[in-house]
Amino acid sequence: MKFSNPQADVFVPDGARSPEAALGAVTHLCIAAHQDDIEIMAQSGISDCLDQPGKAFGGVVLTNGAGSPRTGVYASYTDAQMQDVRRKEQREAARLGRYAIQIQLAHTSADVKSPGHPGVAHDLAQILADCRPEAVYLHNPADKHDTHVAVLLRALHAIRSLPADRRPARVVGCEVWRNLDWLLDADKVALDSGRHPDLALKLLTVFDSQVTGGKRYDLAAVGRRLSNATFYASHATDSYSGITWAVDLTPVTREGGPSLAEYMASLVARMGADVAERLRKFS
Repeated sequence: MKFSNPQADVFVPDGARSPEAALGAVTHLCIAAHQDDIEIMAQSGISDCLDQPGKAFGGVVLTNGAGSPRTGVYASYTDAQMQDVRRKEQREAARLGRYAIQIQLAHTSADVKSPGHPGVAHDLAQILADCRPEAVYLHNPADKHDTHVAVLLRALHAIRSLPADRRPARVVGCEVWRNLDWLLDADKVALDSGRHPDLALKLLTVFDSQVTGGKRYDLAAVGRRLSNATFYASHATDSYSGITWAVDLTPVTREGGPSLAEYMASLVARMGADVAERLRKFS
């Protein structure tokens, strides 16, 4: 398994299989921008693989983590030092979550944002050629972080480049830097993220460079999951103890499907029409 960047890191937590065999076993794959994005957005997929025999989770991080904010003990860390810390943290998360494989491609954000960058395209094509996941977790198209949106677009391009019969059965875009609660209930996917709560918290706090470095992602992510579950239905008791909202992106990966821009515009329009109709009905 050879990737375009010499700093790319491939980690098989159990050490019992080759990277090729571990990747080939993956049934749930998360392709994310940064270290800790996987643990924020794909707790549901991690839990599915822990709960169901024969399922295996795989994580892919595209960027090197060099530009993260830092304070406290990390305030004086250089970008090179921060990359090393974040690489080790992501490996530890993979070990704790019992991932089949964790791949960190170590591209710069600038390269990921560059459409058609040959290294990024090559690496994603190789990963998707070597595994056949049934479910893929991506960033969502309404995310407000530029690198997240770029990673989403690179991943969708790689998926659409596969033969039709090799494309994943389900592709979802998950909330990180913009919540998806605003979608109509019929247009959003409830990912059950309330399972394994102790592990879920450990998977977030293992990223000490972020948590003590100035960003309390641990409290924020767990709190958002609980908030989503509580505010899901106004006239019913909670069905989940934690929800990560996602949007179904499977239609845009199919032949003849809508473009991503068209698809999201239709969802925004549906939400706008719903607000307008409710106001009209009670005016």
